[in-house]
Amino acid sequence: MNLHEYQSKALFAEYGIPIPKGRVAASEKEACEAAEALGGNLWVVKAQVHAGGRGKAGGVKLARTIDEVALHAKAMLGTRLVTHQSGPEGLPVDRVYIESGSDIARELYLSLLVDRSVGRVAIMASAAGGMDIEEVAAKTPEKIFTVHIHPAAGLQPYQTRRIGFGLGLDASQQKELHQILTKLVQLFHDCDASLVEINPLIVTGDGKIVALDAKINVEDNALFRQQRLAGMRDVAQEDERERRAHEHDLNYVSLDGNIACMVNGAGLAMATMDLIKLHGGEPANFLDVGGGATAERVKEAFNIILTNKKVKAILVNIFGGIVRCDLIAEGVIAAVKGARVEVPVVVRLEGTNVEKGRQMLAESGLSIVPAEDLKDAASKVVALAGGAA
Repeated sequence: MNLHEYQSKALFAEYGIPIPKGRVAASEKEACEAAEALGGNLWVVKAQVHAGGRGKAGGVKLARTIDEVALHAKAMLGTRLVTHQSGPEGLPVDRVYIESGSDIARELYLSLLVDRSVGRVAIMASAAGGMDIEEVAAKTPEKIFTVHIHPAAGLQPYQTRRIGFGLGLDASQQKELHQILTKLVQLFHDCDASLVEINPLIVTGDGKIVALDAKINVEDNALFRQQRLAGMRDVAQEDERERRAHEHDLNYVSLDGNIACMVNGAGLAMATMDLIKLHGGEPANFLDVGGGATAERVKEAFNIILTNKKVKAILVNIFGGIVRCDLIAEGVIAAVKGARVEVPVVVRLEGTNVEKGRQMLAESGLSIVPAEDLKDAASKVVALAGGAA
């Protein structure tokens, strides 16, 4: 689950991590009131969306007068911001964050994330922070360095010194960085975060270190013990199909292709998408109905799939281990009938009660294309979707 910048900065403030003064606004009037309350003669108006690259997309604007604050807020609110991370449809801007302007001497990059390859929390930092950090990562990865935190020993002073040296900080700034990192690590664990990112972390004109941006992702599987953070969820920023799938205990991720996949098991789902790609097709989604799939869940999965107007064909690939193939067949038949499926459906069943499941599909009177194996299924569904991309 992602948090907005204003929510992340509120958490930063609770932990004593230095941030510029700011207020969130949901209207042009509130934006002007926020700027007046903050005072000064320079403000930053920031669109609040769950995507990076806002600055390059026009979602971050400087204002030197209250009228300019109103102008920028009016231009952003009620629109959809398209960035390189949001997808072509963009994300709705329902709030803006009004922040006091900062005197920026240097822009740095700092983040904490779970490095699953070593099973530890990693701190990543770079002296080349700012809007072009993705380009830095792609072209000059040596400018980004990583420190891993031992789960028992915790963050050590020598590690913060190493990061400070790498960022080119002086002795006083290194002390500030040590305090910030210590608090960030505590926040990371307390909030069950999977990512905490500050881009940029700035050095101000008077040499202070300040978090100019804030991004926090919370681990979905820990939300049961993070009720306060769960209450910050903004469903308007989430893919509608992914949200519906989550409500029905389905694992769904939207993709850009035109062949919908419905599979039980994440590994089998990945293999299915690989086979579709191998045969020249493009998957429209990742959808794992789980090992305990029921006919009702299969029907709901179909309903979610069909909300994607790009879908030209559907591949159902089920291995009946825990789940029985006849139950899957029942769900497929009910879904095809109830949802009025107008695109080809290819079904490959294998495992428990497979013969009964295949018989049910064959006797359903529906235009369901059977497949003998996964290769056969992938070949047929790609052909039915219009051939190789």
